[in-house]
This record gives sequence, C-alpha cells and structure tokens, in this order.
Amino acid sequence: MTFNLSPWSLQELFPGIESPELDLAFKHLQAQVAEFEESRVELTAEIAADKFLNLVRESEAIMRAGYRIYGFASLSFAGDTQDQVIQAMMGRVQQFFAELGNRTMFFSLWWKELDETNAARLMATSGDYRYYLEEMRHYKPHTLSEPEEKIVNLKNVTGVEALTNLYESLTNRYVFKMEIDGETQEMTRGELMSFVRQADPDLRARAYQELYRVFSADGPILGQMYQAIVRDWYNENVSLRKHASPLAARNLANDIPNDVVDTLLEVTRQNASIFHRFFKIKARRLGVEKLRRYDIYAPVSQAEKSYDFAEAAHMVLDSFNQFDPRTGTLAQRVFDQNHLDSEVRKGKNSGAFCSTLGPDLTPWVLVNYQGKANDVATLAHELGHAIHSMLAEGHSLFTQHSSLPLAETASTFGEMMLVDRLLAQETDPSVRRDLLFRQVDDAYMSIIRQSFFALFEKQAHDMIRDNASIDELSAAYMENLQTQFGDAVELSDEFKWEWVSIPHIYHTPFYVYAYAFGQLLVFSLYQQYKAEGEAFKPRYLQILAAGGSESPETILTRAGIDMHSAAFWQGGFDVIRELVDQLEKL
Repeated sequence: MTFNLSPWSLQELFPGIESPELDLAFKHLQAQVAEFEESRVELTAEIAADKFLNLVRESEAIMRAGYRIYGFASLSFAGDTQDQVIQAMMGRVQQFFAELGNRTMFFSLWWKELDETNAARLMATSGDYRYYLEEMRHYKPHTLSEPEEKIVNLKNVTGVEALTNLYESLTNRYVFKMEIDGETQEMTRGELMSFVRQADPDLRARAYQELYRVFSADGPILGQMYQAIVRDWYNENVSLRKHASPLAARNLANDIPNDVVDTLLEVTRQNASIFHRFFKIKARRLGVEKLRRYDIYAPVSQAEKSYDFAEAAHMVLDSFNQFDPRTGTLAQRVFDQNHLDSEVRKGKNSGAFCSTLGPDLTPWVLVNYQGKANDVATLAHELGHAIHSMLAEGHSLFTQHSSLPLAETASTFGEMMLVDRLLAQETDPSVRRDLLFRQVDDAYMSIIRQSFFALFEKQAHDMIRDNASIDELSAAYMENLQTQFGDAVELSDEFKWEWVSIPHIYHTPFYVYAYAFGQLLVFSLYQQYKAEGEAFKPRYLQILAAGGSESPETILTRAGIDMHSAAFWQGGFDVIRELVDQLEKL
C-alpha cells in the first residue's frame, strides 16, 4: 500500500454538510427520540428486566445515530475551523443535541432515583451494560431535578460550548511569522513548533517568542474566556451539583477516587528534581551553562534526521505487527478506510487526536505530520488510541470507551514501542543519543508538564473564584513554572502567557492529569513486558479489550496494580531516574 499525506474522508458518515442524507439523519433521530419518549409511562420500580434491557438498547441506538451526526460535524470542524458553513453546522448540532438530551434525560433521572433493590435486580441481567448503569448511579448525589437539568443543557449551548468554539476558531486562525534564510514565512502553530526541536538555538528562541507574541496580543481576551469557563465549571459542578471541589467533578467522570489523583500529583511534585538533574545534564551536553526554557526540547546533536510519511507509516505498522499482528491489522484499518488526516494546512486543528464514534466505526485520527522523529512517535501514539478502541469494539457504545486515565495506555505504549524500534535500527550514534534524550523529554512533557498544568488549574480555579485578574493568573503561572524547573532552567517573561495557549484547560478542565497517569502506568507495564515477553501480552491486551466495561480500579487490580499506592507511582519515576542515570554516563 502507498502512504501519502492527505486529509481524511468522512464519506462513511455523510456525503457533505448540506447533503440530503444528513438532513434525513436528523429527521430519523427525531423520530427515534419521539418513540423513546413514549416509554416514560413504563418506567416503574417493578419494570420487567427484559423490557428494561430493551429500553437501554433503544437508548444506545439513539446515541449511535447521534454520534454519527455529532462526529461528522466535529471532525469537519477539526479539519477546517475557519469554514463558516461548518461553524454554522456546529452551532446547529450543539443546539439539536441539547434539545434531544432534554427529551431523553427522563430515563437516566429515573434510573438514578430507583431504589437499590430493584436497581440490583435489573443490573443482574444487563450484561455488558452493567458498569455503564452502575457508573450512572454514582452521579445520584450530583443530579439536579429534571427542569434544572434541562436548563443546564440549554445554557451550555450558548454558554460554555460557545466559548470553547470561539477559542478554537480564534486561536486556529492565528498566523505566525518567522524569518527563515532571509525570507519571512507564514505558518501554522504546528509548523512553528517544529522549530523548537531544531538544533539552532536562535530558531528555537524565535519560535517561542513568536508563539507568545501572537497569543499575548489576545491574552486578556483569551484569559477572560478562561475565567468564564472556570466560573461556569464551579457554578454547575460545585454550587449546583455539590461536588466537593472542581477537581472532584473530573475525578468522578473518570471514576478515579480523589485520593488517587491527590497522591499522583503529590508524588509528581516530589519527583520534579529528577528532571532538574536531567535538564542540567542536557545543558552540559549542549555546551551551555544553563538551559533556557526555549531549549528544553533541543536535540543534543546536530543530527537533523527526517522521515517521509510513507517510511513513518511502515515503521509504525511494523512496530505494532511485531508486538502482535492483531494490533498491526487494526492500525492498518485506519489507513485502508482513509480515516487519517495527516497533512498540515491552514485552518486545520493544530494538534493530534483520535476520535471514536462507536464500536461499528473505525476511529478517525488527526495528526499534522512534518517528518521529524516526534511526528513519527505522535503517529504511533494516536494509532495506539485507535487500536485501543478497536480492541474494545465488542462492547456497547456505552462501554467501549475507557476512562480518560486508562485511555492513554495503548497510545503511550505504542509510542514507546516505536521509539525502541527507532533505537534498534539506528546506527548513527548522534541520532541514537537524540532518541534517548527524547524519551526523557517526552516523559517530562507527559508527566511533569501535564501534572503542573493540573496543579495550575487547581490554583487558577481558586484564584478566579477570588476574582483574580488576568495578570495575577499569569504571575501564578510563572510561579508554577519556577517550581517546575527549579534552578535548572532560565525562564523568559513571555512564558507567563503559556497558560492561555493550552487548549485542554479550556475544553476539558483537569483532563491533563490523565497523561501523567497513563505515562506512569505504561512505564510499569512496559517494564513487565520487557521482563516477561510473550507472557505479558495477553494480560495487556485484556486491559485494552476491557474498554470502559469495568472501573479503572477493577481493570488495574486484575493486572496487579494498586493505584492508591504512592509506591506504585514512585516506581514510574524510578524508571525515569534510571534513564537519567544512563544519560549521565553517555
């Protein structure tokens, strides 16, 4: 098969934004919901188990149809955030689904209020839906009355969802300018950020300076958006739903106990010094007294190796095939069905993600491929997400998706396998050295950086409730960076605006700790893989195949992991310390 940079195809969903098929799908979904609404009179404590299960299946059928429509709109928007027709479509879809959610919420409200005896009776015969139903009841203390829930749904469309869409539209239209070889070039954020991993220290500095020049120009506006999103989060989740804290609301959504997240963040804070040592080693290797913040992803040699997309695709697929042919076959499906958007273009979402729209659809993957080793690793990471979803496609729509912290397992594991493959086939010592340093760079980026983002979020949510200004939030962010880097890295003033450039804290508050959770978990699993070889694989694939059909704690306990234990998280940092020890000896 030939692999070329290309946009994805959404034809499997709908032919186009203005197609008759899409309009018909809206009408069919309306009819499905109307029929489901008629079942309201049958919801009594004595409802027969088979009738209840049929209603759950009807609810899933509505969600499957809804995911196709919503997914088509959101993937179209990711592909071109500047297209006004697509922007209008997003608004229509969000309004439509808020209204449908209001019409169907009677079922979940009834289920949460049902007495324990009858709930247990119905769950006993619910099969794969059991954990979904069990998890829904965990929200009982935080559920409002039906009229209140309807108001929240409707206000979100023109409130927080509108704000996050505006943030995306505004920041994805930014044009960055850099002078390269005497010529000023316009570029996307993704293109600009490719320079921060290049050998030229001046290019690295100018890339970051240009990034925050553009973001700082809108800093007060972006900051106001964030303040409003944070207030909305508190008003709904703490004031109305009575969660113990803003973070606790995310923890419940992840089904991760509060003490586990507190332990993870505290152990991470205590181990920041490992990376302080790493940055000092890197400074020596680069021949400078002290790293600047511009330099933390700098290559340690002048090697500027690049990989064309076809080479990258073959390497990633081979890596998965060598681990287990089934995983390679699943990754190949993404290419075969043209579900990968790999090219860089203006208006496109600048990041990378995998979107799963249901167990009957191959996931869609977005990357912005530019030929660097990091881009190859990102391709492996996102295809790992897709493999995770496809291994769990035997479950229902409600139980296919794993919780956020476990969602990073296959992606990070796939990335580590790819890096090992690159190291195994690379004969150039300077490139090998770069790859080893990159492993710790990536550990920093996934664990320390993301955990300190979460720590900043906790602080920012408190500060905004106390009416902090944008400048005060920026000052707090700089203090966060100073703690994160200690005396190992020199900070420049423009980094005070970094926080307004982090999409996750706008879209999904407190999402970011999932990266640290996933990375440290994978270090543990990867050590088991290297020690056990073939014996490890069935246990690992079982974790992935479970999807979201059981709680994260149940899934990990079965794999011999106690996520409440500080020692478990410390074990991940011990692996990183060993990597840093190796680098010190090079």
